[in-house]
Amino acid sequence: MMVVGLTGGIGSGKSTVAKMLEELGVPVYNSDIEAKSLMVNSKVLKRKIVELLGAQSYNENELNREYIASRVFKDRALLQKLNEIVHPAVRKHFIKWSKKQDHPYVVQETALLFENGSNYLYDKTILVTAPKDIRVARIVARDGSTKQQVLQRMQNQLGDEQKLALADFVIENIDLDRTAIKLRALNKALLEYC
Repeated sequence: MMVVGLTGGIGSGKSTVAKMLEELGVPVYNSDIEAKSLMVNSKVLKRKIVELLGAQSYNENELNREYIASRVFKDRALLQKLNEIVHPAVRKHFIKWSKKQDHPYVVQETALLFENGSNYLYDKTILVTAPKDIRVARIVARDGSTKQQVLQRMQNQLGDEQKLALADFVIENIDLDRTAIKLRALNKALLEYC
């Protein structure tokens, strides 16, 4: 089974692309959703996160995302330590999940694929891009974040220019109809690789 990594900067629309792939019958693993689930449900992860960030990381057994974001997006070293705790657990969970799938290829949607140097784990990679101003507007509208908060989060990700050189395929996601057409063609190409 071929394993494809799907990535893109915040606001690029990688989750939209992932949903479109699912509509084409492709199994997609959303690393962000699964990471949050593991951070709440794994006693080992919870203990390590509390040791790193303090008891305020959880409110009544729920992840205090606002508190965690306020800590890690201002401190790259702290973000790196959190990633070193969470990412191996997500990778292990993904491998278990992928073995249960019955399709020529699976996709793992992950925000920091190139930043973590994990692109070698995938047979192919897809990068979703969009102009920075569109990405910022999408996140402000989606999360109610300020422009400054979005730009601060973007600083923790590589720029598209650096990612373009590393990706096998690129989907520019501005117009949804055009994105859907490109994805159908890409799905056909990926099936031919299998």
